Amino acid sequence: MRLVEMIQCVPNFSEGRRQEVIDALVAACRAPGVALLDHHADRDHNRLVVTFVGDRAAVRDAALRAARAAMELIDVESHQGSHPRMGALDVLPFVPVRGVTMADCVALAEEVGRVLGEMGLPVYLYEEAARTPERRSLADVRRGEYEGLRADVAEGRRLPDFGPPALGRAGATAVGARKPLVAFNVNLGTPDVKVAKAVANRVREARGGLRNVRAIGLALEGRPAVQVSMNLVDTEATPIYRALELVRVEAARYGAPVVGTEVVGLAPQAALVDSAAYYLQLEGFRADEQVLENRVTEALLVEVEGHEPAGADSGPLAPDATPRAGEVAAMGKLPLEQFLEVLASEAPAPGGGSAAAVAGGMAAALVAMVARLSQGKRFAEVAEEMVRVAQEADALRRRLETLAEADTEAFRQVMAAYRLPKETEAEKRTRRQAIARALERAGRIPLETARAALELLPLATAVGERGNGSSASDAAAAAHLLGAAVEGALLNVEINAASLKRMADVDAARSGEELAGAVVELRGRLNAMLPPLVAACEARVRGTG
Repeated sequence: MRLVEMIQCVPNFSEGRRQEVIDALVAACRAPGVALLDHHADRDHNRLVVTFVGDRAAVRDAALRAARAAMELIDVESHQGSHPRMGALDVLPFVPVRGVTMADCVALAEEVGRVLGEMGLPVYLYEEAARTPERRSLADVRRGEYEGLRADVAEGRRLPDFGPPALGRAGATAVGARKPLVAFNVNLGTPDVKVAKAVANRVREARGGLRNVRAIGLALEGRPAVQVSMNLVDTEATPIYRALELVRVEAARYGAPVVGTEVVGLAPQAALVDSAAYYLQLEGFRADEQVLENRVTEALLVEVEGHEPAGADSGPLAPDATPRAGEVAAMGKLPLEQFLEVLASEAPAPGGGSAAAVAGGMAAALVAMVARLSQGKRFAEVAEEMVRVAQEADALRRRLETLAEADTEAFRQVMAAYRLPKETEAEKRTRRQAIARALERAGRIPLETARAALELLPLATAVGERGNGSSASDAAAAAHLLGAAVEGALLNVEINAASLKRMADVDAARSGEELAGAVVELRGRLNAMLPPLVAACEARVRGTG
């Protein structure tokens, strides 16, 4: 069964007080083909966050309708609120949910950004859609807010990716592609906003705090409390509970207790379940198997759509399921033996990219295993750390499993693009564009695999240096698998980047250059991090460390 594609869009508007404007903005998001999931207006922030989902075309149309409404109804020059802002439609992110990849969302961000620019709105591409490293972070893009950005642009600095080189009453918009994030606020029992700002400074990644955490300190109008407002951009790597506990510890230095927390908009179930499992101290808990609603949904899918639930015994491969030369095999939830048979077949995919992701997944599993063998009374000094390591390794393993499947699907799309007709000039142009999009996607997915494997290296270092010494060989095996995963993934990025750079299309060639630059950066990180880890693990194996 082919899942219907679904993209999430979360426009942030600089309006949270005028109800008639809020209603008009929400109405603009109710375009045909999209499902409006949530909207949240905050008077202190003077900000409205709307969440809707749909396929690419429907989400695109809704986003553009919302942008037009914001440009007409909001004057940023007169806007006042505690949340940083640079435009009427301040932020417009696209998030892959189902049947699409991050590369698809990047392409959508670029398309929407180009149209907004044609409408007269300065647009800055950020996060995964960023064209330069200094624009990946939204905080860097929005530095100085509307007034500072307007002054810089007027002097020829920080010019937008699309649109006019000047900011008017609607300001500018950041358009990007990203993972699901959690907007999480912690209220502190003190009226002193300096405390909130000091805590935010210690928590945010940019100041040496937690990775994947963006944080600011805000006053709460009419309340004897202040707020640490956070965006948790990767709750698999940095869960909600870790951010909350660090805020609690830092606030205690000023005698300020945590008096409440808030989730703004929607949050992934896994992010909430992880925190519940942490505070309940659950052992061996699996949300996919033990959350009632998940099992009910799974059962309904089996009944309505006729496919087996995850983990079901699907039996041996049918005789006609073996792929022929030139075909792409469907991986699904294949048992190991069947996966290796498909990998060894004449089918060109799954290939090296999927194998690299699987190698990374195996490394994550080994890291989690060693971490779980390093808990209890014998390991009291590191037990708490090892609980965290196991949880983070599990999350990365699931992410790498998804990337293994996505890599195969990306190659299928490359092959489909090359098979498009090329008789007329219009067909040739469509084919070239489809090939460029498919090659870029086929490069970005193994790039994500390499990044995920690199995120595992600090966890492997933790178990390799401080974990159960009897499992040192397992930690060493994980280290070598991670090296293979990163290098194998980067080689797949390089081959697609080279194909893009050879294309006559300027945008395709630029995408190829960006991918090639990312390879250099990630390979440098690997070469700096891996040798010390391997040496430490092998020294423990041989009894010399």
